[in-house]
Amino acid sequence: MNTRGHAGQGLHLIPFRGLRYVPELVGSLAAVTSPPYDVVVRPDGLLHLESADPHNIVRLILPQADTPAARHEQAAATLNRWLAEGILAPDPEPALYVYEQRDGEILQRGIIGALELSAPADGIVLPHEDVMADVVEDRADLMRTTQAHLEPLLLTYRSDGNATGATGVIERTIHRPPLLATTTEDGFSHRLWAVTDPAERSAAEADLARHQALIADGHHRWATYLRLQQEHTVRGPWDFGLVLLVDTARYPLRVRSIHRLLHGLPVADALAALTGLFRIRDVDGPLSQALDALADAAAEGNAFLLAGDGGFHLVDRPDEALLTRTVPADRPADWRTLDATVLHSTLLDHVWKIPDDRAHIAYIHDTAAAVEQAERHNVTAVLMHPVREEVVRDLARQGVTMPRKSTSFGPKPATGLVLRSLTLG
Repeated sequence: MNTRGHAGQGLHLIPFRGLRYVPELVGSLAAVTSPPYDVVVRPDGLLHLESADPHNIVRLILPQADTPAARHEQAAATLNRWLAEGILAPDPEPALYVYEQRDGEILQRGIIGALELSAPADGIVLPHEDVMADVVEDRADLMRTTQAHLEPLLLTYRSDGNATGATGVIERTIHRPPLLATTTEDGFSHRLWAVTDPAERSAAEADLARHQALIADGHHRWATYLRLQQEHTVRGPWDFGLVLLVDTARYPLRVRSIHRLLHGLPVADALAALTGLFRIRDVDGPLSQALDALADAAAEGNAFLLAGDGGFHLVDRPDEALLTRTVPADRPADWRTLDATVLHSTLLDHVWKIPDDRAHIAYIHDTAAAVEQAERHNVTAVLMHPVREEVVRDLARQGVTMPRKSTSFGPKPATGLVLRSLTLG
């Protein structure tokens, strides 16, 4: 809990001196960026990013060494070396940063800044997913060792939809030449601007102070911010965390699923255990057609698509008595009926008896990658249907967290465009 209190009832965003790559000293800005650390599909994605450029940000967010301590020390040494060599350099003055992502019809704009930390009980920043203690500890040691926030969290808030306040600042700023512009290999173009004008900064900050935010992506990093704040008794830079704030009334996010890869459980064994407890049907591929069948079934109730044996198996209509026995009854109905709740409380805990840890379950954002890995290793991929943002926000406002990795909001900010040093403020 944040024992220092909060200056107001809304979001308190302040400028900071961003650390950014010096374009002339790297192959390209696109080649040094990465998805957020938990989206990189290891090991293939990690090796691909490492080979893209010797200065790719993945060497900081996912350093490779024999022990956690060695990995984090390596990341700190790499960061310090890049700063000494001028690969990364701080901007000359504190700024808020307007950030734009675009791919075809998808357009997302928001403001990157340092957000004052607040406890969930304050109702200012609302988490909606549970976190794992070991992941928080790992991220905490990395931040503690590097003395830096290496990638922004994605937070959303909702305005009245007009181009005023922070949104007005964004939509005036985008008409100026950007600090940087690049297109990453996923097809997204990225642009970044610095907002240093005091009047513009004040307009954005005053508007945001009237809002609360939902954590769309980055629950473990937010929990890490709060953990590290408690280690510093003097008020200072550790009381703020690096975030991207997006007004979803103006720029709606996509909500996608995060799929599960169940190590050691072949599809045949998974289906055998479900016989008599769920309806099981084989559905035709390709993957897009099978996902359409999942969407149709999910409109009527809990549904999952299992893959890994070369086919697709639709699992739905769970036995009501089974749900009554296995799903906790002391939560709101919207929580009890979530696919993620039924997956974790009913399937993983009671039917398949699989512990929710990294030795037994991998969480994969890319649907095709989940199927490919399941087939390669003869294990089960559980493909999920996405949850609507309104359900997520309503549960968060009630103080109810969903099972971890229940949703994937996007597009996610590219990692490596702007970092925050805790020694610069």
